[in-house]
Amino acid sequence: MNKILFLIIAIPLIEIYLFIKIGSKIGALNTISLILITAVIGIYYVRYEGINTLKSGISEMINNKLPIYEIISGATLAFASVLLILPGFATDIIGLLLIFPPTRKLLFNLLSVKLSKKNKKKDFIEGEFEDIDDKKK
Repeated sequence: MNKILFLIIAIPLIEIYLFIKIGSKIGALNTISLILITAVIGIYYVRYEGINTLKSGISEMINNKLPIYEIISGATLAFASVLLILPGFATDIIGLLLIFPPTRKLLFNLLSVKLSKKNKKKDFIEGEFEDIDDKKK
């Protein structure tokens, strides 16, 4: 819970800092224009990648395979589109990184390694047993 609270406070502070720094270099109107342009371009590219992911998922299902990567990729693209809609440079950079397939594959691989370590199955069952002789009955 502390990480979420930290992010809620830190992200707007970073965005305000970047607005001030970039706005002082290129001007307020250019800064606002740059934010709007990155949002529009990002949303169109998310749409393009989303359609490609959907096509890939359908082809996986036609081949009787579970489209796990495509499902996670679609969720990542939805999150990236939210980041691109939010005004700011840091969220735009993260959103643009999540749009590109190599970055999504890297994220997928990192998460799958982390989850496989967390959910590692044991090869044995713990328990107690008692040997019962048929003669004692």
